[in-house]
Amino acid sequence: MKKGLLALSPLAVFIILYLVTSIIAGDFYKVPITVAFMAASIYAVITTGGVPLKKRIDVFSRGAGTGQMMLMFWIFVLAGAFANSAKVMGSIDATVNLALTLLPGNMLLAGLFLAACFISLSIGTSVGTIVALTPIAAGIAEQTGTSIPLMTAVVVGGSFFGDNLSFISDTTIVATSTQGCRLSDKFRVNSFIVMPVALVILITYFIMGNGIQSPQHVADVEYVKIIPYLVVLVTAIFGMNVMAVLTVGLLLTGVIGIIVGAFDVFGWFSSMGEGITGMGELIIITMMAGGLLELIKHNGGIDYIISHMTRHIRSKRGAELSIGSLVAIVDVCTANNTVAIITVGGIAKQIGDRYGVDNRKCASILDTSSCVMQGLIPYGAQMLMAAGLAQINPVSITPYLYYPMALGLATLLSILIRYPKRYS
Repeated sequence: MKKGLLALSPLAVFIILYLVTSIIAGDFYKVPITVAFMAASIYAVITTGGVPLKKRIDVFSRGAGTGQMMLMFWIFVLAGAFANSAKVMGSIDATVNLALTLLPGNMLLAGLFLAACFISLSIGTSVGTIVALTPIAAGIAEQTGTSIPLMTAVVVGGSFFGDNLSFISDTTIVATSTQGCRLSDKFRVNSFIVMPVALVILITYFIMGNGIQSPQHVADVEYVKIIPYLVVLVTAIFGMNVMAVLTVGLLLTGVIGIIVGAFDVFGWFSSMGEGITGMGELIIITMMAGGLLELIKHNGGIDYIISHMTRHIRSKRGAELSIGSLVAIVDVCTANNTVAIITVGGIAKQIGDRYGVDNRKCASILDTSSCVMQGLIPYGAQMLMAAGLAQINPVSITPYLYYPMALGLATLLSILIRYPKRYS
């Protein structure tokens, strides 16, 4: 008991130092999130007992430098370079002007949410959707005087629609493979829960959008400058790897920017360098979070959660609640919804088989619960990416994340009221 709680205590240190202190101070910039993670990481290394200091640091470094982490760092670097060079050459402004020209003010929130849902469903990844749409959302917010955190949250919420539902999403593939069911069956169960939520949120954004006014004078659209974003969106939708997508977009911003005279070759290099440097904090946060969470796992924190939460299951409803809670809590401890499903998948299958939970419903709960939590934690890759591209604090986005919140509530209700009946 004490060992398990001690293993999880670095998370408590982070939450108290960052969230609680910031709430008391009334300012989320008082305590930099990097400092909070550094303090929690040092605490985690100190409290890891039974092994030499070098071994503890090795465990931390292993978590900070996994292949998946390196991939995220590459995406951060490319996204920073692309976003800033696109901004300098005028691509973002041109795309924003096109959106303001095509959509009336009251349709901007709903239109952005629909775009995020469609793109994420097509490409199966929330990160790719956020990279493509967040700069446009931030630009629209500035032009219309709308809250930047709200506009960013619209994109983040819509990005998890596809992350949760798409046939090519890694969470969908892992959830179905661990539970031994077909992708189409899991999609069918998920649709009963997800589609009504998405519709309610879409209507909500349409109503909220009534107060948004488009600027009186929208600048003429320079269509040639839209090409980089258009190519990024189209290649992403057709399933190209996100790193390849960003590389193509980056090359196009350079070529078009030089042709239209937005910058010369050295100006392009400079804009890329500034964008990469701007992603430095995100890379540091991601690295320290990975190391911190690896130490928690090494010290038995995740095993403690699993054993403690599966001890009191008495019914099918209790089994489903335990599965949803387990994957959500493990996601908090790993900041990766795919890893959370892989970690919990085996035990979820055993719980489901023992208490007669339909494996299709079990896969749906695993995927949806992990996406809900991943869409809310401020130190997840998606939130950090969105905050970095919009140049805001990740915590400022959280109050506006209506879709993940509503999806979490719908998932809980689907367990409590045994919905959909056919799979419960």
